[in-house]
Amino acid sequence: MAMTARRVPYFYVTVADKPGEGVRVLGALRDSGVNLVAFHAFPTGGGQSQLDFVPADERAFLDAAKKAKLKVSDRKTVLLLEGDDKPGAIAEVLQKLSGTNVTSIDAVRAGSRYGALLWVKQSDVDKAAKALGA
Repeated sequence: MAMTARRVPYFYVTVADKPGEGVRVLGALRDSGVNLVAFHAFPTGGGQSQLDFVPADERAFLDAAKKAKLKVSDRKTVLLLEGDDKPGAIAEVLQKLSGTNVTSIDAVRAGSRYGALLWVKQSDVDKAAKALGA
């Protein structure tokens, strides 16, 4: 099966970079029945971390975040990639994006397949999506 790419919404929350914050936020979402397509977290400096959420159901996520009193970013778009794993799979993706600056990419292999989140500036989403057939 060939690589597929699609635009998906994502949101982020900024929290203190300290033990327990991830489980607090993820636990609140779990308790509200929120399913995530993807989750990504990283420290941003100054004692803060950014938690990125790609929800399966955008409305359910926003409702749960509001209930948990989370300050959620505006809706943004990330590209979700899926394909058969092979040597150079991500290199092929990046080659299709020549001329577009990739902000970040996270890829993981699961069995014989891979999945990846690919971030570009929001102003470049249309260009990148077109290059990847999304």
